Amino acid sequence: MLVLLRGRVKVTGHDEEGAELLVSLRAAGDLVGEIAGVPQVARTASVQAIDRCTVQVLTAEVFREFLRRNCADSQFTDYLLAKLSETVPYQMQLVHFSAQRRLARLILELVALADPGDPERMQVPFSQEALARALGLSRSTVAEQISVLRASGALGLGRRLLVADLDKLADSAGL
Repeated sequence: MLVLLRGRVKVTGHDEEGAELLVSLRAAGDLVGEIAGVPQVARTASVQAIDRCTVQVLTAEVFREFLRRNCADSQFTDYLLAKLSETVPYQMQLVHFSAQRRLARLILELVALADPGDPERMQVPFSQEALARALGLSRSTVAEQISVLRASGALGLGRRLLVADLDKLADSAGL
């Protein structure tokens, strides 16, 4: 298990054919691979760094001892349930939200999870292809929606995906 001290990661699920879908995003303060510490639970997802990360590695034995020493089993269970429940909004978005709303919400979350002191936190760390895979959309749909978000002023112009106006992006996200 890893304790994420700095940086962001994406957690993805895969089907038998290798198709990838974003399950959640994690940032500093989160645990990664926490389910691996639960006996007899199969691997459920893959984790990939979005940007440079700093982590603390904990073996399952060390972590279980930490929980025991601090009488923190119930807090860990609460943490696990909270993180697992984060996957529901991603699933709901796939079914109920337009491509533009899904894309805007993902970009907002990426910015929100970035280190506030990072001068490049407004830059989207995903390519159009990665955004499409994460959201279960075609690349052409993502490109079209990026054009719409740029035209609205939510995203800046240029090769890089850069948030220009958080309020306009939030409007596009329906927030």
